[in-house]
Amino acid sequence: MSFQWLKHYMPRSLYGRAALILILPVVTLQLVVSVVFIQRHFEGVTQKLTRELSRSISVALDAPGGGTTEALAQALDLRLAAVEDNALPAQNARRWYDLTGAIVIRTLRQQLPGLERVLIPDDSVVVAFVRHDGQLFRADIPRGRMSASNPHQLLVNMVVFGLLMTLIAFLYLRNQLRPITRLAEAAEAFGRGRALPYSPSGAVEVRAAGNAFLDMRNRIERQIEQRTMMLSGVSHDLRTPLTRLRLGLSMLEDKDREPLERDVEDMQRLIDAFLDFARGDAAAAQPEPVDPLSFVAEIVADAERAGQTVSLVSSEGEGRVQLRPGPLRRAVENLISNAVRYGTRCEVSVALSPRSLRIRVEDDGPGIPAQDRETALKPFVRLDPARNQDRGSGVGLGLAIAADIARAHGGVLRLGESASLGGLRADIVIAR
Repeated sequence: MSFQWLKHYMPRSLYGRAALILILPVVTLQLVVSVVFIQRHFEGVTQKLTRELSRSISVALDAPGGGTTEALAQALDLRLAAVEDNALPAQNARRWYDLTGAIVIRTLRQQLPGLERVLIPDDSVVVAFVRHDGQLFRADIPRGRMSASNPHQLLVNMVVFGLLMTLIAFLYLRNQLRPITRLAEAAEAFGRGRALPYSPSGAVEVRAAGNAFLDMRNRIERQIEQRTMMLSGVSHDLRTPLTRLRLGLSMLEDKDREPLERDVEDMQRLIDAFLDFARGDAAAAQPEPVDPLSFVAEIVADAERAGQTVSLVSSEGEGRVQLRPGPLRRAVENLISNAVRYGTRCEVSVALSPRSLRIRVEDDGPGIPAQDRETALKPFVRLDPARNQDRGSGVGLGLAIAADIARAHGGVLRLGESASLGGLRADIVIAR
């Protein structure tokens, strides 16, 4: 048997599921106790009391003489009086929620011969109309003599104390779940490049998981720091011989110097691109509130001033988002640069919704086949013929850097086919 359909109705949060686990057994237990106890105990008590009253009414009606009947009824704590037929109501009557009242009517009908009608207007009295020897009698009986008194008190006590104990248990459970939610928040923030202050607390297992998370975070931060120091040294060591090469080339003739200088410039760009990717500045930058619409419009305006064929075609939404402006600018500029390098036209759009931010860059170039899009996001991958190496001196890091920056913002870089231009569509989607 499959219970996959049940997942759509289950709470998504840990608090919701814990509350369901806590409340469901309590409610089920109360329902079972109510049904078993009320239907068996109260129904049995009501039937026994009603049968006894039926016998008392029968004894009073069978006494010889009307006066003796009334006297015997008073002795049996009954109000029994002869009435005219026009006093007989049209049908039985009781309140719809009076469950024991239905049992009283059913038992009287079974045990009392000549019963015509039964009225149960409230919790204080039961009125029975009985025909005996052609005469109609009205019997007024205290309700307490025919059914258990105050049966609702059990339900009220069960509901009140059930809610009270559920509330106490939920407060205790919330204190136990709070360390788990704090650990989840710290892990989610670290995945987005932010280090929130966190100290392990709670149960032994939760503390163990918290300590493991802190050890992992410290190891990753040490590795990032060591990598940054190593790359700083490599950058210095590589730029020094390049500078000496430039000085040596400056003394050559123009005919021999220019092609060698272009090679040196290509080497410099390759080194800078590699260091930008390996340095990981996206995670180091601090987020700040940014208006993404004006931010993207400024990037497009700078690209237009640089002579690139790019335009901002759509801006939707309003508000500010926590972003790292420097790394995100680099990611959008990389996408625009790739678009104008492999196409003739580039269109940029930005959409801000309550749940996400989407920055879209489209071109009219050859695009990337669907089976190669995941590979294109890997470092040092250059696709041919989708990305022709002869059209630029890149090393296959543009999309990889943009994807890394999107992940540092807690988002993703998605590649697809442009519906309007027919080339590549690159979407940076960041959850708010």
